[in-house]
Amino acid sequence: MTSYQPAASHQGPSTSQELLTVPQVMACLQLGRSAVYDLLRTRQLASITLGRARRIPTRALTDFIRTRLDQEAA
Repeated sequence: MTSYQPAASHQGPSTSQELLTVPQVMACLQLGRSAVYDLLRTRQLASITLGRARRIPTRALTDFIRTRLDQEAA
């Protein structure tokens, strides 16, 4: 998995790289659909809704993983 790198200030964000679908997050975390939606429902993983589609910013996924690693280390 690559680290999050913000887009340059003169360019707009690249939606395909900045936002992930639920199946993409499932693959990254190696979790099932229900587990990912549970994380979204409990707000452990941030997301946005575009119409009926749920999208997870790559930054939110990175922050979630970092938080979980910090919790495991404590």
